[in-house]
Amino acid sequence: MFPIKDNIPLARFPIVTVVLVAINVIAYLLEIRHGGSFFGGPSNSVAVHYGAIPHELDHGHRPLSAFTSMFLHGSFLHVLGNMIFLAIFGPTIENAMGRLRFPAFYLLGGLIALGAQVAVNPSSTDPTLGASGAIAAVLGGYILLYPRARVLALVLVVFFFSLIEVPALFLLGFWFAEQLYIGLTGLAGVGGIGSSSEGVAYLAQIGAFAFGLLAIRLFVRHAQRSSSAPPPPTLPVY
Repeated sequence: MFPIKDNIPLARFPIVTVVLVAINVIAYLLEIRHGGSFFGGPSNSVAVHYGAIPHELDHGHRPLSAFTSMFLHGSFLHVLGNMIFLAIFGPTIENAMGRLRFPAFYLLGGLIALGAQVAVNPSSTDPTLGASGAIAAVLGGYILLYPRARVLALVLVVFFFSLIEVPALFLLGFWFAEQLYIGLTGLAGVGGIGSSSEGVAYLAQIGAFAFGLLAIRLFVRHAQRSSSAPPPPTLPVY
C-alpha cells in the first residue's frame, strides 16, 4: 500500500517538507558512496561514524550525532517508507503551524525519540539511524488535528492495482507495522536482526508520537496568534 495524498487542502506550497525530503534522500545517497549498497544501506563504519550511539551520548560524546542521525537511514526500504509518509502528512502539519515552527517541531520530535532511547538503554553501542522519531511526532500531531482525515492510497495485489480512500488512522497503523518490520529484520541500522536496540527504538517512536499528540496544539495555536493567516481548514465530512 502506497499513500498518495490526503483530503486536507493546503493554503500554500509545502516548501519545508520538500526540503526535508530532499535532504534525507541526498544524505542517503552520500552515505552509501563510501561503502555499502543502494538497497542494503551504508557500511558499518559510516553508520557508526555519523549515527547516534546511546552509550556515547549518555557520556556527553558526539552530541551533533543526535542531529546527523536523523537524516541517515539503514536501507533503501527504510528511507523510502519514511519519506513517503513525510511527503504525505508533513505538508498538512507545515500548513497548520507555519514554515518556521514546523522544522522546529520536526527536529524536536526526533530529539525526544532519541532521548527516550538513550534513557531506556544508555549502554547500547548500536548506532541509531533514521527520521522515524521525527515523523512519528508529525503523525501524532496529524491524528490529533485531523482524526477523520482520509488518504488516497495505491494498493497492489499481485499484478493488479487499485486506488482506494482509507482513513488516516489506518495508514498510521500501517506505518508503525512497517517500522516494526524494518526493525525486526535489521533494515533500520547495523545492529542486525535481534539487536538489543530494535525494541527500544520502536518504543522511542511511540514516545515521539505521544509528544506530537501533546505538543501540536501549542505549536499551532502559537502560530495562529502570531500570524494574520487563517486557521487550518476544517475537515470535510464524507
